[in-house]
Amino acid sequence: MVDIRIRVSDFKKKELNQDWLERLSRIDYAFQPIVNIHTGNAFGFEALLRHHRDAGFTSIDDIFNQAYHQGLLHQVDLHLREKAFSKFARFKKTHHAKLFYNIDNRLFQSTDYARGSTAEIVQRYGYTLEDICFEISEKHQFEKDVDISKVLSLYRHQGYKIAVDDCGTGFAGLQLLYYLEPDYVKIDRFFIQNMENDPKKRLVVSTIVNFTHFMGSLVLAEGVETREEYSLCKEIGCDMVQGYFVQHPKLDIMALKPRYEDIHEISRLEKRSGPSKDRSLITNEIKYIKPVLSDCDTITLFDKFRNEEHVAFFPVINRHEEPIGIVRDTSFKEYIFSKFGRQLLENPSFGKDISKFITKIPIADIHSSVEKLIETYTHYNNNEGLIMVDDMKYVGLLSTKSLLKLINEKNITMARNQNPLTKLPGNTMIHEYFSESLSDTDSSYHLIYFDFDNFKPYNDRYGFRNGDRLILMFADLLKNAGIGKDRFAGHIGGDDFFLGIKNASFEPVQSEMAQLGLTFKKNAESFYDPQTVQNGFLVAKDRNGIEGKIPLMTVSIAILELKSGVSRNCSIEDAGNIIAQLKKEAKISQTGLASADIMDYLPPQVNAGNLSARDYLSKTFTY
Repeated sequence: MVDIRIRVSDFKKKELNQDWLERLSRIDYAFQPIVNIHTGNAFGFEALLRHHRDAGFTSIDDIFNQAYHQGLLHQVDLHLREKAFSKFARFKKTHHAKLFYNIDNRLFQSTDYARGSTAEIVQRYGYTLEDICFEISEKHQFEKDVDISKVLSLYRHQGYKIAVDDCGTGFAGLQLLYYLEPDYVKIDRFFIQNMENDPKKRLVVSTIVNFTHFMGSLVLAEGVETREEYSLCKEIGCDMVQGYFVQHPKLDIMALKPRYEDIHEISRLEKRSGPSKDRSLITNEIKYIKPVLSDCDTITLFDKFRNEEHVAFFPVINRHEEPIGIVRDTSFKEYIFSKFGRQLLENPSFGKDISKFITKIPIADIHSSVEKLIETYTHYNNNEGLIMVDDMKYVGLLSTKSLLKLINEKNITMARNQNPLTKLPGNTMIHEYFSESLSDTDSSYHLIYFDFDNFKPYNDRYGFRNGDRLILMFADLLKNAGIGKDRFAGHIGGDDFFLGIKNASFEPVQSEMAQLGLTFKKNAESFYDPQTVQNGFLVAKDRNGIEGKIPLMTVSIAILELKSGVSRNCSIEDAGNIIAQLKKEAKISQTGLASADIMDYLPPQVNAGNLSARDYLSKTFTY
């Protein structure tokens, strides 16, 4: 077994020779941001080795392989560690962020390994222990006699953060995740890539997220390169994101940012999908329980429990207000009710820090959806509830009682915003979708309006109950068309419906809508009596009260296309006026369908601000 009690003072360091020092001097570090998936704020930066070929190494692995076989792995790592720490310190002087540093896992079995050297480097460059996160993966097989989890737990108890890297790439990694209970878990790029088209990968990522949150840890998706990957990671419940989609690794410290506005803006635009709209509900139910600091001593905590008998636990945070876990009163009961409890805790051999009493419970972001909070809590099912964070900082607790209340309030809110007949979203949510589709120029949209033809005569003849059945039939057609992440269906009222389709090509959308119209026409015939269907018309009064032959029911479809990458200086009212005009055209069209690009109605002078859309449309249409 590795003697984890060894001290630097007991260890005779192997010195790096001049050749090693010269080669390592040519190596540099680039830094890649790790950002909050909801806000775009930089949580930390990963240090990544660069210029290894200039130093005479064939690969980054070659540096550490040579050092390991020469018994110099720890000394080489310390030299590189100081290089990364000193360079990043220039950014950290003005912006607080964690430094994520990769550790070769053979370090702990290297003949020159000794604990304690990092603390000197940390202090020298103005860091706290909590500013450093060590990343470890299973790149190299651990030897059986090396208790890696015990070594890393010592790092954690000192105050360093630990991240399991490349999670999902092997069984040993899952064992490490299970036994270590790290602060952060990084999901390997393999599972993130093309996740939108691979349900098995989505299942793996979702499983890792749920398990990680169950342990009270946070999830980081690495290697995110596209907006689709980012959106899915956010939907599944990842807490942070890293990859080219945010920023490429940068050698220049000045190129790093405390906040990545593109991520913040995308997250804001995606709030329609649900989570952000739950925030007001969630915020109202969060209870702030004053936390204790992780460097609090046992006696202080002991006295707090004795003086506040009604308190069953205290949240524990570090100096950066990041939650560590909770301390339950049950952990102190044997001391509280013992005659000599206080004296036992004051005994130097017992240890003054409270780390041995801390229990991790699930952490959830305030931006999460109610459904995701319930899912996280259900897996853990503890008595305290969930620790809630905003931008990774502690904001309070969400109790079991509050979670149940949230479910009830969410159901009531959904019921208010739904059409009572079809249960589809109503005008409030349709209005929100309209607004955000007009402002989200990074994506394309098709805004589609449906209106039944000759519905009133049918209602007059067959009654409102049969009319409702017909409306429900069409609602089912829309639902079967695939409501999901990129599709939104709503019921405006009566025989008017809405469908929004995101990031799809025009021709397939038009073809699909034409087929939907034909399906409705065919299905609607079954709602008439056989003789009327045989005649092909219904004898009834039209809207003007004149009796005549009324054609059987069809649906008029108006499609308004919003292409991506184009500024749309257009209000919801203006867009509605364009759709209204298209609906009129669809009514007199033989196909029952009319479509247009919004830019056909908004010439360049509108988008340049020289002419308002309303003024232009008033000259174009007569309503």
